Amino acid sequence: MKLTIRDASPDDATVIAAFNRGIATETEGHDLDPALIGRGVQRILSDRSLGRYWVAETDGAVVGQIMVTYEWSDWRNGMLWWVQSVYVHRDYRRQGIYTALYHHVEALAHASDDIAGIRLYVEKDNLRAQQTYARLGMAMTNYRVMEVLRPGHDTDTDGD
Repeated sequence: MKLTIRDASPDDATVIAAFNRGIATETEGHDLDPALIGRGVQRILSDRSLGRYWVAETDGAVVGQIMVTYEWSDWRNGMLWWVQSVYVHRDYRRQGIYTALYHHVEALAHASDDIAGIRLYVEKDNLRAQQTYARLGMAMTNYRVMEVLRPGHDTDTDGD
């Protein structure tokens, strides 16, 4: 399989939004609002100051994706890239596609003196993902994520 990793373009918005819905369903049991996620994907694809998507493509089809968003660290005088919206199409899993996407992002981060590191958050019960990230050199931190979301921005559709 010949795999190409490239910057996502606005033409990829539909497949990225569908993949994001897949992420939410598979990992958290959420059914995301297609219109809301569609607007969110289109917005980031049109404004790189918000973040950036890359897609993995084979035989002309997008089969995986990765996104980074940015957090400035005054402690490190550098930007931290947060990996988000990771997805590999079910038919292409366990073939190294996520690893290739991650290595692509990692190489870009290492090529820039302004990028201090890469972080991600992972579902506490998603052991397979945690093992994958550990194999790529990532380590669990001492931090826990806390949040408060404004009404209309919460993806929890089942009332929890």
